[in-house]
Amino acid sequence: MKSRPAVIVLAAGTGSRFGAPGHKLTQKLGASTVLGTTLRHAIASHLPVVVVTTDALADTARRYVASRDVVILPAVGSDGTRPLGMGFSIATGVASRPDATGWLVLPGDMPMVQPASILAVASALEHHPVAYAQHRGRRGHPVGFAAELYSELATLSGDEGARRLVARYPAHGVEVSDPGVLIDVDTEADLERVRQSHADPQSASPVSR
Repeated sequence: MKSRPAVIVLAAGTGSRFGAPGHKLTQKLGASTVLGTTLRHAIASHLPVVVVTTDALADTARRYVASRDVVILPAVGSDGTRPLGMGFSIATGVASRPDATGWLVLPGDMPMVQPASILAVASALEHHPVAYAQHRGRRGHPVGFAAELYSELATLSGDEGARRLVARYPAHGVEVSDPGVLIDVDTEADLERVRQSHADPQSASPVSR
């Protein structure tokens, strides 16, 4: 089977800005959870999906993907010997699928991103080293990286993520009609807006920052 870009779903953060009890990714969203809905949409793209997470959320991830597709990291702050953070999560996810033709980074707290948007960014990697979804000119997720950037992605660390790669290489914005590429869940108020949008997709609008 021809190799394809892999979707790296990031679910290893603490969600410290979320004020309600429980992790934000385990909060109910329709018949699923925030993370579950993100994963369902990623899986519906029919691209390989890898979840980078911690022990606390591993069982939630395994409800949607095979155990081999769940990469478990130490909880943030629990291991002083390794530079944990978003960059480390991306590096670990990419390194787990070294033969992919590219990697799409999708935060686990973005449950409104539609499969078509994921596929649009994946297709753009055939012609661009870096591509990202945008809606009405505003940059969102997923952000995709072509296979040629493997060595740089696999050595990322810290909390900066892959921003320096996006800045260094020509990045192509893929305009999509999906406002979900701009919507994440950081706070209780964000979650309530997402729940309303999930119940009535026509009402979806980016969360104001």
